[in-house]
Amino acid sequence: MLLGSAFAAEPAVNQPDAGSKVMDLSIEELMRIEVTSVSKKKEQLSDAAAAIFVITQDDIRRSGATSIPEVLRLSPGLEVARQDSHTWAVSSRGFNDEFANQLLVLIDGRSVYTPLFAGVYWDVQDLILEDVQQIEVIRGPGATLWGANAVNGVINITTKSAKDTQGVLLTGGAGTEEQGFGARYGGKVGENGYYRVYGKWFNRDESVLQDGSESNDVWQMERGGFRYDWTPTEQNSLTLQGDIYAGTLDQSVTEAAFTPPYSSRNINDVNVSGGDLLGRFSHSFSDTSEIALKLYYDRTERDRVVFREARDTFDVDLQYHFQWGSRQDIVLGAGYNLTADNLDNRFTVSFDPTSRTDSLYSGFFQDEISIIPDRLKLTLGSKLEHNDYTGWEIQPSGRLSLKITDKQTAWFAASRAISTPSRAESDIRINQLAYPPGTFGPGTPAALVSQFGSTSIDSKELVGFDLGYRIQAHDKLTVDLATFYNIYDRQRSIDAGTPYPELTPVPHIVVPFTIGNLMEGESYGFEISTTWQATDWWRLRANYSFLKLQLHLKDGSLDPFNLEGAEQDSPVNQVGVRSYMDLPQHLEFDAGIRYVDSLDNRGVPSYVVGDVRLGWRPNKNWEFSITGQNLAGTHKEFAPSYIQTQTTKVETSVFAKVTYRF
Repeated sequence: MLLGSAFAAEPAVNQPDAGSKVMDLSIEELMRIEVTSVSKKKEQLSDAAAAIFVITQDDIRRSGATSIPEVLRLSPGLEVARQDSHTWAVSSRGFNDEFANQLLVLIDGRSVYTPLFAGVYWDVQDLILEDVQQIEVIRGPGATLWGANAVNGVINITTKSAKDTQGVLLTGGAGTEEQGFGARYGGKVGENGYYRVYGKWFNRDESVLQDGSESNDVWQMERGGFRYDWTPTEQNSLTLQGDIYAGTLDQSVTEAAFTPPYSSRNINDVNVSGGDLLGRFSHSFSDTSEIALKLYYDRTERDRVVFREARDTFDVDLQYHFQWGSRQDIVLGAGYNLTADNLDNRFTVSFDPTSRTDSLYSGFFQDEISIIPDRLKLTLGSKLEHNDYTGWEIQPSGRLSLKITDKQTAWFAASRAISTPSRAESDIRINQLAYPPGTFGPGTPAALVSQFGSTSIDSKELVGFDLGYRIQAHDKLTVDLATFYNIYDRQRSIDAGTPYPELTPVPHIVVPFTIGNLMEGESYGFEISTTWQATDWWRLRANYSFLKLQLHLKDGSLDPFNLEGAEQDSPVNQVGVRSYMDLPQHLEFDAGIRYVDSLDNRGVPSYVVGDVRLGWRPNKNWEFSITGQNLAGTHKEFAPSYIQTQTTKVETSVFAKVTYRF
């Protein structure tokens, strides 16, 4: 169930200055930004054989966003929907949900998914956004390098080195929905050592229910951390970094009950806390050979309304990169991941067993073959993993990249990726609905509808084919097109079982439904993004995404919920347009508009929203901005599924921010 950890997380060198205005970067410089997520080694964005989009530090700053999920809206092909004040559904190319489990997310090489459901708790993934170097978003399989759960995409977030964050940064803001502040200090130790420490706090107001009344989902979080970078020689480098956090998330959950009205509303705080520690050492033997070791430890505690989780995770990863001859560039590695949990059961959600330790062994091999130097390259590789749920899994891929001219590249990829079962899919029980005596006939006892995991569940599989083309059509225009066709097998179904009696807490009949693998399907679509430098002071970015997902229940499925409806959990069409303007007197005016198609399975109509930001940077030390978000009005973006939390609407908001650097 666990996945292979990332290694190539250090921000690439020779990047355009992330602190400069977006207008200072030419179109050509944007195409030359170095990325590491596609091949676990540095390469230019224009040459990458994958559907990849890079969100730069300046993109983040000028978006006016205050959280990582909001920033991810800038990328084409991602589905980012807010379920309530602190809960997000984020996926790529389908299967979106609060518990989406086919998208891998990494921060500085540390996997931030929870093995509980193989997804991401977005509410605790937080950073001082000014310290983010860039975010690389890959749509499509990445399992050959990154391992299980990198099925429909990979998000790789890298922060700046301590050397690039020297001095003091103070930032604070307040608005109609959110207040917060952050502080960071960076200094130097000895000849080649640099460090930074930071702290951050924010509070987000509750959202509104469908009738306009306030919901119970206030979100408050405190966080602190450090980073230390040391390069004693040109051949050696060491990084140590860590974070600690704590917060509360208010939540309301509808739970089944055996007393009238046979459901109850449980309103309480969700208490979250945790921390992580990461170390990374690299040594260069030569210009064409290097080795790196990464270790991290992560502690997570979460006391939800319906269950409590405490988890410890340890991960070690070793990678070796070298060139063999004049035409082969090889990367290979091995990793080990261990996670142990302790869960407190409640009536609504329970696990059997309540404690479990899982381990994963992995290795990978990738060979980039230069068929025609500087023009045509073939990349072959595979990931081999052993997990405690399904045993050995192999995930091969092949990528072909053709540099047609210096300004246009075509590429093709074929991959197999799997999503291994999670703790929830194997060991969970969710009591969803209760019915009074006599509901199913005279004299019948009360009934309880329950969903169960299965210890015999298999990995979900994808075989994907991607074809892309990227071109700098003009000094002022780039176009990036990615098309895909995916074949899915052994996807999750919920199948009916035979009712049976149960005596506690009162005598009743259990109507069971069990998680299975009796669904298959296919998806196809494309994503296109463009950047146009209209004038020296005005840049436009636009993207359009089309997704068609078709799912089919296999013979033998007894799924009464028709989970084929999951194909409607992701929008068919998405459109985004952003405008960046550098105005006189150091003013910046940025605006964006997004269209998101309806989600029929969630009862979400299509919507159009707009954001506007006005910024002023009178000198290198001060920055002032005011941002208006969701200006088209209050709207619904998503709805809960397995655990019945409230369905809320996203409100229009205004946020004013001040940043001081020295």
